[in-house]
Amino acid sequence: MTAINSLLNLTTPLTQDQINANKEIDAKQTLKQEDFFSLLAQQLAYQDPFKPVDNSEMIAQMASFTTAEGITTMGNEFAGMKDLLSSSQALEASSLVGKKVLIPSNQGYLAETGNLSGSINSKTGAYGVMVSVENSKGVVVRTINLGDIGAGNKRFSWDGLNKEGERLPEDTYTLKANGTVNGKGEELIIATYAHVESVSLGGGQAGVHLNLKGLGGIKLSDAIEVAENK
Repeated sequence: MTAINSLLNLTTPLTQDQINANKEIDAKQTLKQEDFFSLLAQQLAYQDPFKPVDNSEMIAQMASFTTAEGITTMGNEFAGMKDLLSSSQALEASSLVGKKVLIPSNQGYLAETGNLSGSINSKTGAYGVMVSVENSKGVVVRTINLGDIGAGNKRFSWDGLNKEGERLPEDTYTLKANGTVNGKGEELIIATYAHVESVSLGGGQAGVHLNLKGLGGIKLSDAIEVAENK
């Protein structure tokens, strides 16, 4: 648009037909190569014969338009590449169905069979770490003693049994960990493993989402780790 406006400014005042044509082009917000050459032809037809456009100026304007068109084409190609990468990401995400992923949440889903596992992240390590398991009503149904843990990630597992050794119902449970860090009691960060039931491919800015059993969906980018479904 800048190149064409600059080109037209080199000529005598525009006729009403030219003004209307220019307004129509502005409304479309898109100029193609044929639009540029159409305006160029009109410019040459209506130029002042005593002050013709200099060849170097004309070439400079054409070069500017070619550069702008090239940038637009490049943008379209990058958009196509983005779509291709999104499709590739969706295809890779589909391979996660049936596996477990570690998610940044202290809530996990206990299935009818099997256990519920998680991971504690500690930068310095902690002493006397205890993990409490709460049901959906906020009642503590089990406490797990992990003892002392070092710095980094400490994986743990709950077998799904309560204090009396009875199997608890299939439900969402909340895991909380506490330990002593630098002589003070501190709540530790917990992430849980979740079962991937399906993958929503989405589109546009929606992105790829993993649908987790009993927990809903999360973005693929939010998954911390992928593990075997044991």
